Parts: sequence; C-alpha cells; structure tokens
Amino acid sequence: MTDRSTARRLAAESVAAGEPTAWFETLYAAAEHGDAVVPWADLEPNPLLVRWAAGRATATGRAVVIGCGLGDDAEFLAGLGYDVVAFDVAPTAVAAARRRFPSSRVDYQVADLLDLPPDWLGAFDFVLEVYTVQVLLGEARRMAIVNSAALTGPGGTLLVLARARDDDGDPGQMPWPLTRAEVAAFATGGLVASAVDEVLDDEDPPVRRWVAEFHRP
Repeated sequence: MTDRSTARRLAAESVAAGEPTAWFETLYAAAEHGDAVVPWADLEPNPLLVRWAAGRATATGRAVVIGCGLGDDAEFLAGLGYDVVAFDVAPTAVAAARRRFPSSRVDYQVADLLDLPPDWLGAFDFVLEVYTVQVLLGEARRMAIVNSAALTGPGGTLLVLARARDDDGDPGQMPWPLTRAEVAAFATGGLVASAVDEVLDDEDPPVRRWVAEFHRP
C-alpha cells in the first residue's frame, strides 16, 4: 500500500493554515528530492479511465485534465485523438510531466482549479476530473466541483472518477471519499448526469469508486 503519511500531514497543515491547495507543490517538491511519495502518481493512466474509454469512437475536440500530476491521463487522452490541455496547481508536477513526455502534444500548464483562467470556462469538449476533489475539503471542495463543471462546453462531457462513501459514512483520512450527493453536485450550471455508477476497483482490497458522467446539452 502506498505510504500516504506525508501527504496526509501536509494536507492537514495546509487546511489548518487556510491554504487548501498549497500542499500539492510541497508534496511534489519533496517527492522530487526523494523525501516523500505522491500517493496517486502510478505512472500509468487511471484504469477506470482506460476501461471507460474502451470501445468508444476515436475522440476529437478539446479536452482538459484537472490536476494532471505527472501527465499519464493527459497522454492517454491525447493518444485517443483529443487536443489536450492539462493543468496542475503544482509547478513541480507540471515540469515533471513535461520532462517525462518531451515530444508530447499536450499543453501542460500551471493553473488553479479554484481560480481558473476565464477563457477556459465552457471551452472544452471533454473534461476529466480524477481524484482532485477528494483531496479538498469545505469551500474548496464545493468550488472545485462547480469549477469542474464550468469547464465543460456546449455538447461536452465531464467524467468524474473518485473514491466513494455512503452519505452517512465516516470520511476518514485524506483522501476524503465523495458521497453520492457530492457527486450529484457536479450536475450544475446546466450539466446533466447521464451515468453515476459505483464500482470496485482492482486494488487489494478493492476500493469503492464513483465513475460519473455528465453532459452539457
């Protein structure tokens, strides 16, 4: 099992300081120096994303990857045919992604989901949110949900992958799983839920996950 102790400590300190996203850069920088691990950096596309994409038609249009980390999901979408923008609040993560994929077609950028560039709003045909909202709390979590939806353009799709818990379940330690009500909240600003499925992943033991798809008419 991946050691999440450093990430959890940094997250707690950041939340207590009123800076809900500051810990990402601290974590990626520490990991680059060998002093920590990034728990979600598996160096391969998310298996649930790969499963979701299987059998679908070749993709076209603009896609954006929220909290892109080291770039594996972004590269996967580019391989499907999307013109991909991938962003992360941590400059160290973005720099690492660019180094890993020096010939990439992906446009890697440093940006904050809680303070998006205005010209990105409604600009994408496909929006991918994987495990970003679940490491935020409170108002930051609410804003992240709303802003994820806001990236989705007319006729576009938002795919959300996240840990799942019951509405009355204990959120436990970071990452804090999403309730069904929180997943349903992505259907905002005109987005409509087309599928909200709870699945078990392939971890040992399996972890409950949401695979939720939303469309903007």
